[in-house]
Amino acid sequence: MALLQIAEPGCSTLPHQHRLAIGIDLGTTNSLVATVESGSARVLPDPQGRNLLPSVVRYLDPALDAAPVVGYDAVASRQDDPRNTLTSIKRLMGRALKDLPASDGLGWQLVDQPGMVGVATVAGVRSPVEVSAEILRALRLRAEASLGGPVSGAVITVPAYFDDAQRQATKDAARLAGLEVLRLLNEPTAAAVAYGLDRAAEGVFAVYDLGGGTFDISILRLSRGVFEVLSTHGDGALGGDDFDRRVLDWMLDSSVTPAASLTPGDARQLLDLARAAKERLSTDAMVPIVAQLSADRDIQFTLSRSTFDHLTVDLVARTLKATRKALRDARLEPQAIDGVILVGGATRMPSVRAAVAELFGRPPLTDLDPDQVVAIGAAKQADVLVGNHGGEDWLLLDVCPLSLGLETMGGLVEKIIPRNSPIPTARAQDFTTFKDGQTALAVHVVQGERELVSDCRSLASFELRGIPPMVAGSARIRVTFQVDADGLLSVTARELKTGVAASVEIRPAYGLDETRIGQMLQDGLRGAQEDMQLRAFREAQVEARRLLDATDAALAEDGDALLAPPERADIASHIHALAELLETGSSTDGSALTALKSATDALNRATQEFAGRRMDARVQQALAGFSVERVAERMGALT
Repeated sequence: MALLQIAEPGCSTLPHQHRLAIGIDLGTTNSLVATVESGSARVLPDPQGRNLLPSVVRYLDPALDAAPVVGYDAVASRQDDPRNTLTSIKRLMGRALKDLPASDGLGWQLVDQPGMVGVATVAGVRSPVEVSAEILRALRLRAEASLGGPVSGAVITVPAYFDDAQRQATKDAARLAGLEVLRLLNEPTAAAVAYGLDRAAEGVFAVYDLGGGTFDISILRLSRGVFEVLSTHGDGALGGDDFDRRVLDWMLDSSVTPAASLTPGDARQLLDLARAAKERLSTDAMVPIVAQLSADRDIQFTLSRSTFDHLTVDLVARTLKATRKALRDARLEPQAIDGVILVGGATRMPSVRAAVAELFGRPPLTDLDPDQVVAIGAAKQADVLVGNHGGEDWLLLDVCPLSLGLETMGGLVEKIIPRNSPIPTARAQDFTTFKDGQTALAVHVVQGERELVSDCRSLASFELRGIPPMVAGSARIRVTFQVDADGLLSVTARELKTGVAASVEIRPAYGLDETRIGQMLQDGLRGAQEDMQLRAFREAQVEARRLLDATDAALAEDGDALLAPPERADIASHIHALAELLETGSSTDGSALTALKSATDALNRATQEFAGRRMDARVQQALAGFSVERVAERMGALT
């Protein structure tokens, strides 16, 4: 008989019916997960109280039969095992080897795969999708442990300037991590949601988002709960990492140390020191840098803020150039902006804040944590999408960041959906045949702002067959583009006279087809089993602690009166055994769960007689002073 079920009538509470939804900021340098509870959004920390999760994954030798290491533990291995410790993987999402700049010299072995580059590790070639899935899985487990149950869905943020391939890659990574994606939300938009709802702000705002690997600028109008994106621009290859590399290059030039002479561990150490120096210069005017490299080489520098600003002035200028383009697309002058919201840890640099203030003629808004604001906004959107709408009435109107179109004769691009078009959207355009008797038409879908197909990103190709043979120019073929709320595209081509049609849901060919994804999901079953084992172990721990607390309380109240010394000693031995298992048991040891459950059941059995005596004592106490006839009357009244 359990000791935990005794409660006054009407005092037990029903479980609060609330669907668990999360917002995830999948960042280049750090990632976060947030949720909404009781109408308030908060970032979920790890057991050590840390909000950030470094976006770092280390792969181990398969012979160890160990899962990849994620987060702070992986960071500790960057210098010792740089080839298998992957950082800033977000910059590779949806990118082919030809799309990337020259190797950064940090020891990675990039593998040219169809569509998306891979990284060779001791565990095999891993795509950015697989690496990102490990980060997302760690965030999901953190959320489920904190919230006490499985999440119903997640809103995951992406840079506003992510193209279709990068967005689809992000959704696939979430799928591998066991997450249902409710929505992909642009990072600047998420920040505006967080700021607008938290501050009840209205007006036209610019969201300047400089993260570890990407830069986005969005112009939004906030009016009575409506968040309307007017324009967006950015640079998918510009972020805090580039500032770090400028400091690294300066150190190498100053010490006359060629990059080729560095070991991968040396390069990683110097880059970590460069990042630390950059961060300290946000508060200090001068920072010493000391490094002990291999081959008994020592390097010592002193980096001033003025030198750092000089080294990176062109990077800041690139962000301002994109900002002016976004303002021009929105047909606004800087003076028309009511406020500038800063997002991303790199916006803490004084040179960035000064440049933004000079452009807009006002200091930027810094009262929200630039590291957390995106995750907070995503959590608010997730809470609404799962139906936990708690009285806040607001509407989100985002835009398509890049133009979508078709290849026409001569390798030219015919744009169907211009960039900054509100989404979701659908647009159609009519085309015709080029030759007499033509019965098929090739449809090549591209994305980008250039006029030539060769300068844009190819998304997909398909053929429309069954066109009746006619004179050239007689057939009417309507091509319809549809972009959903995630910014993902589907295309349909239909010959209007016969109704013959063909369509394609754009899934960029980056080397992960459905077969490969299915195989990866199967490979991840071991991780899912570990997740379930971890959850079962934690539930058993909670049950054991509750039983120990209840037993201790019962013994303190009635142990002396209701138990003989041998009986109390027997219960005490079971308490000791269960408490010891709680202290020493490990969730990674399958036998520990069995032992914990067995010890809990043993303590329950050992206290069963004691629980019965306590119940009898309570009944006798309640009936004390009543005659048998009075008791019979009361029992009769109850029946």
